[in-house]
Amino acid sequence: MKLIVGLGNPGAKYNETRHNVGFEAIDIVAEKLSISLDQSKFKGVYGTGVQGGEKVFLLKPLTFMNLSGESVKPLLDYFSIEPEDVLVIYDDLDLEPGSLRLRQKGGHGGHNGMKSLINHLGTKDFKRIRIGVGRPEAGASITSHVLGKFPPEEKEAVKEAIEKSAEAAALWTKEDFASVMNEFNRKEGV
Repeated sequence: MKLIVGLGNPGAKYNETRHNVGFEAIDIVAEKLSISLDQSKFKGVYGTGVQGGEKVFLLKPLTFMNLSGESVKPLLDYFSIEPEDVLVIYDDLDLEPGSLRLRQKGGHGGHNGMKSLINHLGTKDFKRIRIGVGRPEAGASITSHVLGKFPPEEKEAVKEAIEKSAEAAALWTKEDFASVMNEFNRKEGV
């Protein structure tokens, strides 16, 4: 079994904000894999499907970003999914808008959603796709930045990165993550 999680904040006012790129990516993954996010439980909305003979879960935690682990951990426990079979898609301030990085594991990098996941899962050993949203100008509020929308000049690059992240996540349901990582990090010049 595999679980793909897209991080974000619930509610229309957060649509298309920097913090919600994970939600946008999960919607595209759901479309690509023909999985409906039509079940509500575990403090989130989720859906299930089968890819390559393996059950795949997609999840959008509805806990707000800083409490994402409160949604992911109960789903993992209920369905007996191991953390190494989890892929999380989320925004990253340290990457330029529109860039993408795939990693097998790692720290939280100051991201509160990832802090929550690491704390609840008790491990850093889960896969991730980071979508670059850039840092605010010096002295500007990080909170306002991540809860803000992209300026017009960044929208196209970010849209492409969200689409690529969804392609990578969908590919992971058929191939090992190391191969997916090599392919997509190479496209990014990493």
